[in-house]
Amino acid sequence: MNFDAYARTAVDLVNASLDDLDGLRGLFGEENSWMATEAVERDLAIFRRAQKRLRDVFEFGTSGRDIEAVAELNALLETFPVQPRISGHDANDWHMHVTSRGASVSAEYLAGAVWGLAVWLCEFGSARFGVCADERCGNVYLDTSSNNCRRFCSERCATRSHVAAHRARKKEKLLTAV
Repeated sequence: MNFDAYARTAVDLVNASLDDLDGLRGLFGEENSWMATEAVERDLAIFRRAQKRLRDVFEFGTSGRDIEAVAELNALLETFPVQPRISGHDANDWHMHVTSRGASVSAEYLAGAVWGLAVWLCEFGSARFGVCADERCGNVYLDTSSNNCRRFCSERCATRSHVAAHRARKKEKLLTAV
């Protein structure tokens, strides 16, 4: 079972635009296309609440508030319990799912996301949770760097932030020279 992939689904959810049902459907991607076809308005409301709570987990972790991050993850694990089952399409394709057969889209997706993030916290610590340092962004990420030094969700945000800082320094230098 690939817990990192499940943890990344939590990141994808927190960073998703859930303005409407189409936004939710866009979250699932090709590997979960069945979720896109089965998602309903009720799921959208559940995903929005979970999105906020998972963002809280990232913010707690980023600010060193591990006890709050763990408490929120435990509450989410109760709300979206993991009920593992083996699934497959033929005898060569056995794999694990985190919910029982017939679970709703929200139960299936969120159980995996919460479980993956909880395993990530236990394995790597909440210091590996990040909120992008670019003030204009706010996306979350999992820090997979070798020395736990990541500060941005993407190269694009890092570049944009560094260019803005460089321009601000140049402007300040010009203003002080006058």
